[in-house]
Amino acid sequence: MTSELTLVVPTYNEAGNVEAFTAKAAKALEGIDWELVFVDDDSPDGTAKRIRQIAEANPRVRCLLRVGRRGLSSACIEGIMSTGSPFVAVMDADLQHDEGLLPAMLDILRQNEVDIVIASRYMEGGGVGDWDAGRALISKLATGLANMVVRTRLSDPMSGFFMVRRDAFEGSVRHMSGTGFKIQLDLIASSPEPLRIRELPFNFRTRHAGISKLDSHVALDFFQLLLEKTMGRVLPIRFLMFVSVGGLGVVVHLMALGVALNVLGAPFGLSQATAVLIAMTFNFTLNNSFTYRDRRLHGMKFITGLLSFYLACGIGGIINYSLAVFAFDQGFSWWLAGIMGAAVGAVWNFATTSILTWRK
Repeated sequence: MTSELTLVVPTYNEAGNVEAFTAKAAKALEGIDWELVFVDDDSPDGTAKRIRQIAEANPRVRCLLRVGRRGLSSACIEGIMSTGSPFVAVMDADLQHDEGLLPAMLDILRQNEVDIVIASRYMEGGGVGDWDAGRALISKLATGLANMVVRTRLSDPMSGFFMVRRDAFEGSVRHMSGTGFKIQLDLIASSPEPLRIRELPFNFRTRHAGISKLDSHVALDFFQLLLEKTMGRVLPIRFLMFVSVGGLGVVVHLMALGVALNVLGAPFGLSQATAVLIAMTFNFTLNNSFTYRDRRLHGMKFITGLLSFYLACGIGGIINYSLAVFAFDQGFSWWLAGIMGAAVGAVWNFATTSILTWRK
């Protein structure tokens, strides 16, 4: 039987938090028909095992274990789609979100006047707890950037603690990127129609156990999401990142060529070949770490992927050269011919490596 409210809680190395979270959620939701879905990305600390132990004593609790996949947003999407509840709340497992706000959020959605209720740290009555000045400043800057891609200005578009109507979520889900950590921003920015939004204040609490998941990759995912919701309507974000890495590769190529030619005294042909190899290796490594982070290759797959990247980009180089020469012979200016060759070569490299090197 479908519950009225489902809490979807993504976890990774949260074994020390899930029991306390469940107890607090149960207390806050007395008198409400609810269920709790933990979506665990195969945590090495035994989080899934601990959740199953809790579920044996509490039938409201379920564990959705994902193997070979990582990411908060995609975990939340899978968790929401695994249930049929008309109302869904997304929270962190670390007890930093105030579960006491859940009944008020649900009451607001029951009235059918809004589509999503957001717990805000930045409206009057809310707060960020014991954050230092640096983290608070970064959060404020991110909030300003996030408001550039949503249609309704919000005090806390990056909150990550929200409750949404199922029909509103399902209206957005097919347009969502599903990458990164900011599912709330992704949801609001992806909706075909502006969502009706209400914010409630809450005070961000201190993490109960474990360590924060914030790192440089989280920042990269955030900026990638912003790009997708702005420029992504014109060009795929992965393609833009691939081309950007290629631009850095040109710089690496020239540096390697200069060192081999002018410092080591190698012949130009050998220097050029060495520079090409170094630049292609650089491009592959950077793309593997960032552009295709969700499909990152390890071990022997890294080696075979590198070889397939060499092959694809080698053919791309031939296409680049052939098209540029042809265009120049047809009367195009040298710089336009060069751009045409580079553009077609870049598209070839991106399309081919997506299939051969980083295939799903």
